[in-house]
Amino acid sequence: MSTYTIIAGLIFLAATFGYLNARFLKLPTTIGLMLITLLYTVAVLGLSYFDDTLLRAEAELIQQIDFERVLMDYMLSFLLFAGALHTNYDELKKQGAAIVAFATLGVVTSTFLIGTLTFYLLQLLGMPVSYIYCLLFGAIISPTDPIAVLGILKQARAPKKLEIKIVGESLFNDGVGVVLFLTLFEIADASQGPIGAVDIAVLFGQEVFGGLLLGVALGWIAYRLIKSIDDFSTEIIITLAAVMGGTVVAQQFHLSAPLAMVAAGLAIGHDQVRASAMSETTELYVDKFWELLDILLNAILFVLIGMEMLVLTYSGSYVLAGLLAIPIVLLSRHAALWLPVKIFAKRLDFVPHTHTIITWGGLRGGISIALALSLAEDMNREMFLVMTYVVVVFSILVQGLTIERVVRRLLPTG
Repeated sequence: MSTYTIIAGLIFLAATFGYLNARFLKLPTTIGLMLITLLYTVAVLGLSYFDDTLLRAEAELIQQIDFERVLMDYMLSFLLFAGALHTNYDELKKQGAAIVAFATLGVVTSTFLIGTLTFYLLQLLGMPVSYIYCLLFGAIISPTDPIAVLGILKQARAPKKLEIKIVGESLFNDGVGVVLFLTLFEIADASQGPIGAVDIAVLFGQEVFGGLLLGVALGWIAYRLIKSIDDFSTEIIITLAAVMGGTVVAQQFHLSAPLAMVAAGLAIGHDQVRASAMSETTELYVDKFWELLDILLNAILFVLIGMEMLVLTYSGSYVLAGLLAIPIVLLSRHAALWLPVKIFAKRLDFVPHTHTIITWGGLRGGISIALALSLAEDMNREMFLVMTYVVVVFSILVQGLTIERVVRRLLPTG
């Protein structure tokens, strides 16, 4: 099956399912697309008992797509840049200290809590697994997904200063989570030989700070180029080149591409940059271009997430472990955010019930699945992939469908 055929098939499914959602379900796009795709996949599996032609065609399509590579190497940079570009920098700056605490201390604490509790859970279920592999699962499932969060929060009409905390945390903890996963992966990979504390610090620092510095540099270069001309089509291409070229550079020098794209998006989307470098026409077209690209890639991503059901290794014990991991993940996130919320609640005038809403609003998505897919076979890949999938589906369908109700109940004036 050619690359063009695969892309055409995914876009056709995204368009079809998107239409059904917009016409009948009227759910937030991410939730609607994933729900319809899951129902479609279940229907294909059911039909296969009578005629497996469609199942074989679907399975062939999915097996030819390297989900981990497609998302992490190609789609993620565009999606994070688009999300950061439309995030209010001044509001983000006001909440900056809290967001950094959520995205660093919160993710690291959550990773170790989830990893430790999962280690004992699997022992109770008679499936003992090495502790370092459980920590890898913690790193996989701890970061919240800005791709899943953004659209749902807007529909929930959460207060702006609460929305900026959740969105800002999601944008940054995604990059931190990926770096933490890579660090733990290096430790767990016995073929790499022993890795010391200095090696870990260098790897983490290079990925995080190197990525942020690259993003700031990309934003500054793009700003200077955009400011020197007034041609909206060329200026759009410059932003596109910043994302694509920046991703290549980040991968080449082992820097965090997600953090680089967040920093670049915030730099180019800054109100002062827009006012001094972009005409009204350019600003309109840049925003619309990235909004459209964001919608298209989101649609394809959530169709892919739903269709990944076809390649899972179904096992009752794996599914049970995934279901029992759901409260572990939620409780660990709640506990991990307790200290940062306590520290910043009064200083930054948090809205009531911020802790509860941030916990429930922290959705997991494609990034967690992509990281799980990148595990080596000897790291209990199939089990952790099923567990991750169960948590992600619950997160998007249950938490995503109820977050608006939770916000309205806890903040009736919000």
